[in-house]
Amino acid sequence: MSTAFAAARAAASVFVTLAMGTAIPALAAEGPLEEIVVTATRTAVPLEDLAAPLFVIDRNEIERSLAPDVGELLRTHAGIELARTGGPGQPTSLFMRGTDSNHTVVLIDGVRVNPGTIGSPALQNIAPEAVRRIEVVKGPRSTLYGSDAIGGVVNIITNAAGARGLSGYASGGRYSTVAGGLGGGLPLGEAAGLGFGVDYRESDGFPTRTGDAVDRGYDDLTLNLAADYAPAGSLDLRARAWRSAGNVGYSTTVFDPLTWVASLAPVDQDYVNESYALESLWRPRGGMKVRAAVTRVQDEIEQKQNTLGVATPPYDFLRTARNGLELQTDMRLGEGNELTVGALLTRENTEALSYGTSFDVDTSVNQFFAQDRLSRGRHSFLAAVGVIDHETFGNEVTWNTEYGLVLPTATRLTIGAGRAFRAPDSTDRFGYGGNPSLAPEVSRQVEVGLRQPFGTQHSVYASAWRNDLEDLILFVFDPVTFNGRNENVERARIEGVELGYAFTGERWHVRAEATLQDPRNRDTGERLLRRARENYVLAVERSAGRVALGADLTYSGNRIDVAFPSTVHLAGYTLVNATARFAVTDRWWVQARLDNALDESYTLVHGYNTPGRSFTLATRFAFQ
Repeated sequence: MSTAFAAARAAASVFVTLAMGTAIPALAAEGPLEEIVVTATRTAVPLEDLAAPLFVIDRNEIERSLAPDVGELLRTHAGIELARTGGPGQPTSLFMRGTDSNHTVVLIDGVRVNPGTIGSPALQNIAPEAVRRIEVVKGPRSTLYGSDAIGGVVNIITNAAGARGLSGYASGGRYSTVAGGLGGGLPLGEAAGLGFGVDYRESDGFPTRTGDAVDRGYDDLTLNLAADYAPAGSLDLRARAWRSAGNVGYSTTVFDPLTWVASLAPVDQDYVNESYALESLWRPRGGMKVRAAVTRVQDEIEQKQNTLGVATPPYDFLRTARNGLELQTDMRLGEGNELTVGALLTRENTEALSYGTSFDVDTSVNQFFAQDRLSRGRHSFLAAVGVIDHETFGNEVTWNTEYGLVLPTATRLTIGAGRAFRAPDSTDRFGYGGNPSLAPEVSRQVEVGLRQPFGTQHSVYASAWRNDLEDLILFVFDPVTFNGRNENVERARIEGVELGYAFTGERWHVRAEATLQDPRNRDTGERLLRRARENYVLAVERSAGRVALGADLTYSGNRIDVAFPSTVHLAGYTLVNATARFAVTDRWWVQARLDNALDESYTLVHGYNTPGRSFTLATRFAFQ
């Protein structure tokens, strides 16, 4: 263990000692104990019965925050880091617990939306106002969710599913940013219901690259539909549809083919992100549940620019089309004992033309899993095993095991371990720098956790984990040939601790969290790119009558990034955001948000700009 990381652990112990001995209020990261979550086990389970590390962002937090995108909602929670190549609508990468940006599975209403071309989903295109709830499970989850679930799973549950009444909003702010939306739902008799949502956002943006002087704008239209029908008491039929489409402008580096002199060229990018699901849920006698779902995901990007930076066809593009069949059966084997078995069958096509390379790949992946969950008094157990049959890489066995114990002092102790895997995507193998000989990435992780409540309002929580990765895929640049190639790194390791103290009062809500980690390539000893060793979050809210005021402070330490042909250190930064909300009536609110209140100059990705101080004003209404 490095001296620096040992020092980090020492600092962590000091933090816990101080947290347990002080009365600073904080908002509980996991939400109310009676809350029901589904993502951790693919079944509805009370939060207090789970040993998995997770947190929930509910609709109240989403509305209070007035966050510009889903990434900003996630960023203010322990273990989450972001990297964004510019302003509104620009590609946003999420790093969970130091793992790579393509190591987190993202679901929309339970449907996996990670593209098969680049792995990382388009978080920047998901409007927070269209979201009712976000469940985040940390750690290896390949057993239940397949390839890529090394860092964790983010399940984004939309408003349309379960919407009632009518609600809407409108907002405007710096960079000529405007947004608005309308959504709602209505019952269709006693057995059916329909929900919908429409959200539109646009912004003039700002120059995405250092050295660029032209604003790069963004517009997005999101449509969201849900329908539910229960023809019998034991049968539910559901339909879900999500579509986000728009345009984003940015600038990229191109090279003169004769002189190899670099310059910036504009890019006009069109995109479409879609997910659809038809689902049936049958509940025969004996507490059994049988679920079947047919899913469809489409993800398309067209650059409106060719390899030389010229806006003439053939344009560069990336496309993913994925059809899926999900089967799952939940069975009660006795009091507090539930067995879940299932299968995930997918057929995927990926196409691309990018940086002078092209591919057209069909891939079949079939997954089978079994999970047993047992609760006995103060003890809870979970064991799960899965087999992933990948058309290219053969069979991979994944597993998870978790144990939780509640002591007489109400202290909750947890321990977990798991194995996860990620198959190289099509771009890894056949895109620019592609390597068809890549092996899958494999993760083995162990974790211990503690949560100690003090009365009904206070609690302290902590966890420590170690994630050993084999065959991690990295882009290796050759400064002699000025070319690069994806290669497997034999060994990488991420060690870390998360700490927090929480209080939820009648008027005060405050959350304080710290993440200390060491994400490192063990072959070279170098830290993994764009991941800080320390992150701190403080979120405070005070409500009084019709007025609610809030603020959040986030600190991220220094990071390493690529500056071809070498690397560069990015300085740490502190961001402070403030919010205010006033209830004009019981159904009408006005809100304001101040982002980057200190006007901090910072860098998330080398060579790309970040927004300065900005202000957003919004109004919202709701009718039941």
